[in-house]
Amino acid sequence: MKFGAAVLRSYESPFTVEEVTLEAGPAVGEVLVRVAGCGMCRTDLAVRRSAGRSPLPAVLGHEGSGIVVEVGGPDTGLSVGDHVVLSFDSCGHCRTCKDAAPAYCDSFASLNLYGGRGTNTARFVDTAGSELAPRWFGQSSFAEYAVVLARNAVRVDPSLPLELLGPLGCGFLTGAGAVLNSFGAGPGDTVAVFGAGAVGLAAVMAATAAGAVTVAVDRHPERLALAERFHALPVHAASSDLPGRIRRLTDGGAQYALDTTGSARLINDALRALRPTGHLGLVARLHTALSLEPGTLDRGRRMSHICEGDAVPGLLIPRLTALWRAGRFPFDQLTRTYPLTGVNEAERDCDAGRVVKPVLIPHSGS
Repeated sequence: MKFGAAVLRSYESPFTVEEVTLEAGPAVGEVLVRVAGCGMCRTDLAVRRSAGRSPLPAVLGHEGSGIVVEVGGPDTGLSVGDHVVLSFDSCGHCRTCKDAAPAYCDSFASLNLYGGRGTNTARFVDTAGSELAPRWFGQSSFAEYAVVLARNAVRVDPSLPLELLGPLGCGFLTGAGAVLNSFGAGPGDTVAVFGAGAVGLAAVMAATAAGAVTVAVDRHPERLALAERFHALPVHAASSDLPGRIRRLTDGGAQYALDTTGSARLINDALRALRPTGHLGLVARLHTALSLEPGTLDRGRRMSHICEGDAVPGLLIPRLTALWRAGRFPFDQLTRTYPLTGVNEAERDCDAGRVVKPVLIPHSGS
């Protein structure tokens, strides 16, 4: 089977849209999906800084959505024609997977970040017959088609805007899940979100939907305006006495804070902005040692890393689409669509902050 895909051949080169070949259909337990749309995530772009850990050439993309066109065996739980959102890969049988925590799968890094599945995976080759890296995050959905494990594909209502749903499988899931799952925020709680990108704004929307008082911190006025549109109290990251200002806005300090920036300064500010027993969640990968200032973790405050919003995608994605239908999680307002051939423009716009969430539409010309 031949189709178009955006291939990254080196850490420095632009993407090239090429014809690739899938040499076999879905294996038992897998499905073949015609990709309707795929969000571009910072994790995709971070491959360029992965120092050789992510094998190239590869087809990236891990926020796909589409329509099932072929199933591998009778026990996938899916049927041809089903609309699905694709999420991260997990083994399904380690202790954390069995404990309904697939984001902490024992094999998460090897399955998602460093080459994907090495067994039971159909060969994915270019026109020269050279093999491309196995599935990125279990899907490699910067392409017209993707093969995924059925357990990582979440069926959704066909009346939903399928081409825009892909980011619910990672970026929006991470921000919303941190608030709804990790924090369990509800009416009367206070949530401070540091960084108003895709993950942070999803957290803002989820916190607002949960009835929490929400503060958004960012250095870009246009992002703060977006956060304010979603009913957050905007605070510029360069404000003098940032923790004090947040404490005043939240009547003594936030119960929860989410850092999406990885900035040591803002992480320390976030801890100081918490009330006693408050919880700071980190979702960004730290690239340098983190030094905490004296007193930031006293009085019962705690800090934890949150992966994929502590989500079981099959449970959280339907919850988010229900909130969208109710007008309480307007994630579509964060997206801008590009044809697959515009993948490099989408990357430039993402890097420059001109778009919150680019979404590639592989079949836009067909």
